[in-house]
Amino acid sequence: MKNLLLLSNSRMPTTGYLEHAVEAIRETIGGAKRVVLIPYASVVPSEAVAWDATTANVRAALSSLDIEITAIHHYKTAATALAEADAIMVNGGNTFNLLRYLRRNELIVPLRTQMLAGKPYVGWSAGSAICAPTIRTTNDMPIIDPSGLDALGVIDFQLNAHYTNAVPEGWMGETRDQRLAEFVAMNPTMPVFGLPEGDWLRVQGSEITLCGAFPGKWFAAGLDPQLVASGSTLHRPLVA
Repeated sequence: MKNLLLLSNSRMPTTGYLEHAVEAIRETIGGAKRVVLIPYASVVPSEAVAWDATTANVRAALSSLDIEITAIHHYKTAATALAEADAIMVNGGNTFNLLRYLRRNELIVPLRTQMLAGKPYVGWSAGSAICAPTIRTTNDMPIIDPSGLDALGVIDFQLNAHYTNAVPEGWMGETRDQRLAEFVAMNPTMPVFGLPEGDWLRVQGSEITLCGAFPGKWFAAGLDPQLVASGSTLHRPLVA
């Protein structure tokens, strides 16, 4: 049974890194002790430095949990890391770079297999975006070609993390709602869920619950955007 925690973001304006989600993470990983972190979404100042710095930040943020966090690039093989770990975490950053390394290291299938088998998974931002069928609704700049946009597909809809339709003063570009409307118009069989900052999706088997302080929003071709209240079970919109 799937056991996933898909966070929109890693921090809130008044809290530290992952602080708003510590209890949700604790609940998701349960009694897991050995956690593998996949830090491939971290890019600057250089990948190796960024991956180790991210790992240190995650360890510090989750120091109240009785877990041992090891970055996947410190294992002998990446596939071994997934098999030996009790839980998996994937941080935010650049989704294109994350997918590039997952594909390069032949981790798409092993990672999906572990997740579908019920191994606890915690992702935030990019780490949540890769759970959708593709990464085509990420907000990130395509800084590198990941050799394809297909992702894990452990949820059957697209995800837009950091969702907001706020319009800064003087903004002349498209709003997020307009961008997502473009996506569903071009992909009429695939809805998108806008996940606001501070919220997360709790996936337990086939049930998905929206958690956090804010409503989310469904986008689907031929339908007006639909607000979803926090605490609701998500029901994929009926599409063609």
